[in-house]
Amino acid sequence: MVKHLAIIMDGNGRWAQQRGLSRSEGHRAGAENIGKITEAAIKYGIEYLTLYAFSTENWKRPAAEVDFLMHLIPVFCKTRLKPMLQNGVRLRTIGRTDDLPFFARKALLKAIDDTKNNTKLTLNLALSYGGRAEIVDAVNRLLADPERPQKIDEAAFGRYLYAPDIPDPDLMIRTSGEMRLSNFLLWELSYSELYVSPVHWPAFDEAELKKALDSFGSRDRRFGDVTAKK
Repeated sequence: MVKHLAIIMDGNGRWAQQRGLSRSEGHRAGAENIGKITEAAIKYGIEYLTLYAFSTENWKRPAAEVDFLMHLIPVFCKTRLKPMLQNGVRLRTIGRTDDLPFFARKALLKAIDDTKNNTKLTLNLALSYGGRAEIVDAVNRLLADPERPQKIDEAAFGRYLYAPDIPDPDLMIRTSGEMRLSNFLLWELSYSELYVSPVHWPAFDEAELKKALDSFGSRDRRFGDVTAKK
C-alpha cells in the first residue's frame, strides 16, 4: 500500500516537441495532468502526493519560460480549487516559496487556506525546491532554534525539514525515462522504492500509475533487514 507517492514530473517539453507544439503548451498540458493523477491517487488510497513542480535549478531556464510557469500557478489554483474541495484535497507546498513572485504566492496561499480542512489527500507541490537546499535550510533553522536539543539524531533533524509531519515517500516515480533524482527529496527518499516510466508526464495516465503501483506491490521492502516486509 502506497501511503505517500512522490513524482518527478518530467517530459513536458519533449511531449510538446513530438507534437509540434511549444514548450509552454507542454507545461500547460502537464499542469492539467496534475488534476487527473491526483484523482487517480485518491482512487488508489494514496494519502500524500508530492509533485516536483519547479526546482531551484529551474530558475536558470529562459526568462520567458520561467514567467509562463509562474503564471501557471494562479491558473492552476483557480481551476483546481473546486475539484480539490469536492475531492477532499488539501494543498500544501515545500521549497523556498518566498522566491516566487507575489502573484503566485498570493494564489497559493489562498488555495492552501481554502483547502486546509480537507483530509482525503494532501497534494504537496515542491516549488523553488531543491533537496540540498532543504537540508541547508533545515540546518540553519536548527542553529537558530534556542530550544534545539543538545544531541541531534535523525529524528530530531527531520523536525526541521520543510514538511516534518508528512511521512517519507513509499514510492517515487520519475516520468520520461530519465535515471536520476535531480535533487528531489534527498533526505526523504532514502528508503523509497523507485520507478521510472518512459512516458512523458502529460501522457502519464491512470493506467501508467497503476503499472507503477503494481510494481511497488510486488517488491520486498527490507529497510536493511533480512526479513522481507511488504
